[in-house]
Amino acid sequence: MLGQMQNHPLLISSVIDFAARHQGDTEVVSRRVEGDIHRYTWADVQRRAKQVAKALDALGVKVGERVGTLAWNGYRHLGLSFGVRGSGRVLHLVTPRLHPDQIAWIVNHAEDQVLCFDTTFLPIVQGIHAHCKTVKRWIALCDEDKLPKDTGIPNLISYEAWIGQQSPDYTWPVLDENTASSMCYTSGTTGNPKAALYSHRSTVLHAYAAALPDVMGLSARDSALPVVPMFHVNAWGLPYSAAMVGCKLVFPGPAMDGKSIYELMEAEKVTFAAGVPTVWQMLLGHLGPNKLKFSSLTRTVIGGSAAPPAMIAAFRDQYGVDVLHAWGMTEMSPLGTLCTLKEKHKDLPEEDKMKLRLKQGRAIFGVDMKIVGDNGEELPWDGKTYGDLYVKGPWILDTYFKGEGGNPLVDGWFPTGDVSTIDADGFMQITDRSKDVIKSGGEWISSIDIENVAMAHPAVAMAACIGMPHPKWDERPIVAVALKPGAEVTRDELLKFYDGKVAKWQVPDDVVFVDSIPLGATGKMLKTRLREQLKDYKLPTA
Repeated sequence: MLGQMQNHPLLISSVIDFAARHQGDTEVVSRRVEGDIHRYTWADVQRRAKQVAKALDALGVKVGERVGTLAWNGYRHLGLSFGVRGSGRVLHLVTPRLHPDQIAWIVNHAEDQVLCFDTTFLPIVQGIHAHCKTVKRWIALCDEDKLPKDTGIPNLISYEAWIGQQSPDYTWPVLDENTASSMCYTSGTTGNPKAALYSHRSTVLHAYAAALPDVMGLSARDSALPVVPMFHVNAWGLPYSAAMVGCKLVFPGPAMDGKSIYELMEAEKVTFAAGVPTVWQMLLGHLGPNKLKFSSLTRTVIGGSAAPPAMIAAFRDQYGVDVLHAWGMTEMSPLGTLCTLKEKHKDLPEEDKMKLRLKQGRAIFGVDMKIVGDNGEELPWDGKTYGDLYVKGPWILDTYFKGEGGNPLVDGWFPTGDVSTIDADGFMQITDRSKDVIKSGGEWISSIDIENVAMAHPAVAMAACIGMPHPKWDERPIVAVALKPGAEVTRDELLKFYDGKVAKWQVPDDVVFVDSIPLGATGKMLKTRLREQLKDYKLPTA
């Protein structure tokens, strides 16, 4: 027997239609590439998204074909995201922080028919357009009078001229909810990246889950600022959750420095923000010296890489902002876990609460997870046993685009490449990437723990821990450190700083001072590149 409910597919077009109908006057605010502040509403987003759909029809872009974007978080990018997907095409979010050769490779591999870009990225497009064989139309995300002249890019048109000639009188097609909606390529450090291809169903379910109280807890009472760019897996789904609940959405555009982010937060009374540790580091670096406080911000989600304890403590203790640790990956749309405490934890001492907050958190409904040992056996949830983290769920990758790399699943589970523990309450903690694990004398050392201690030192801007070969212990940890401008600390002082914070055998054998830690497209530390830089290094204890 089947249920007797109406059958409506889960489509991204239904999300923007709901926002326009029920929250149509709620603002969407953007700092533009031009530097000014642009305001419009969810009703305007829907109207312009329909103009995008009609403009794609006029270009002859077929259902399922890809439309690429090289763009910051802003209202035009948002309109594209609903218009492209709602009309049955696939939005390809291209990360501009990759090398131009890699961008060209990705555009060709995705077979993008159209590529829309913020004028910030004009030099990239000028360098790659001749190599992008499938792109039939290049569109600059600007007003017609701001269209760059003499670019050498054929058929270049401004976004406003492109959609401005189209009527918003458009009816969204009724698609199968499993129809492809968007794609993001992994920021792999070896070989060519692979693409995760999301569906309407996976995106809508992910948006539902992200808005839950124990996840991002978004509501129509919020003003939300996704600092994390849309090219980082749809800004972690925030634009869709925001449309679903009808909250105010605030986009930072290209101005990602601490001062600009803070001023935008204050001007727009932002209550919720999401971003990666490197951005929050810049924000805190602006607040402290200028003796500033937040007037409206109550919570922030930090993901992309582990937030140092000192950062979580600063937000909570100095500024009264609740920090929610998140974890996920491109292959997971991206959210997998989020760290909110349970009722049983309310009366714990603050020190014990902090230990929980440092973990990546509990699984979100829609995601299941387990840790497995070297032989594939499932390991206990005791908070101590390390294992490879596997996940499954309706917004988690099944296969990569074009079948690259074959079947990635193991008995229906996706191996994340992370090493973690899970405690009895279901709190998962990433201890390392499997390729970054340090095993010294047969015992595990968490590089993240080592990095967090160094990051707590007032002179340290960024730290990365890697293992170095050792004749007796197999590997020993060292920590590469970039100092804050004008700050000083000696090797011995920093090693002494570890006293009482980790076990003696886990203290790094050495400190290597570097100008900067190499970062990837998503702000994660590139330890592979760091190892290359230090290939001639010899341990003092070896």
